[in-house]
Amino acid sequence: MAEIRIPPGRAGRLRLRRRLEVAERGAALLDQKLRALQQEEHQLAARAEASGRDWARSAAAAEDWLLRAVLLGGQGGLRLADPGSPVDVSLHWTASMGVRYPVGVSRTPPSHERTSVPCGPAMIEAAEAHDTALDVALRHAADRTALRLVRAEIATTRQRVRMLRRHWIPKLRTALIAADFALEEQERSEVLLRRWARDEGRPPGSEPS
Repeated sequence: MAEIRIPPGRAGRLRLRRRLEVAERGAALLDQKLRALQQEEHQLAARAEASGRDWARSAAAAEDWLLRAVLLGGQGGLRLADPGSPVDVSLHWTASMGVRYPVGVSRTPPSHERTSVPCGPAMIEAAEAHDTALDVALRHAADRTALRLVRAEIATTRQRVRMLRRHWIPKLRTALIAADFALEEQERSEVLLRRWARDEGRPPGSEPS
């Protein structure tokens, strides 16, 4: 950490006090931010865990329906059920306590109409199950991304608080103590010089002019 450089005298001490006050206020604000982020992290972790369970269930259901559809309709039916177009996905973002993270996700449905595809009921059920699984997977991915971003901000904020409280604030306090001591010594010397000048007209040991 860089050395603290201050001008001598009362101006330097005043500057040190102001810097110490700013550092202590900054640490207090970062503590508040850290607590708020930790509460948000707790909620996001619960949300990600819940969407993860939903994803596991929906993926298993989609796989089960796909197996049935392939057994009943073969690979040809599977190719016919392919919508043949990509899906556009949009993330919806928010910002809280200086961190931006997704709070939701939406997607456009495929342009292919399944009602025009000559496939059996099992293939239709499989397609719908995969649609559901995709929606849940996207939601879970958004939840995990939000949790990762908030946890990264927590780590950064915790590091800043640690730097302030363990290093910068103690260093400022030490420098302030040293500045107070130096100023007291200076004032004491000035008082002695004034006393000598008043009592004797010159400091002891000096040669008369």
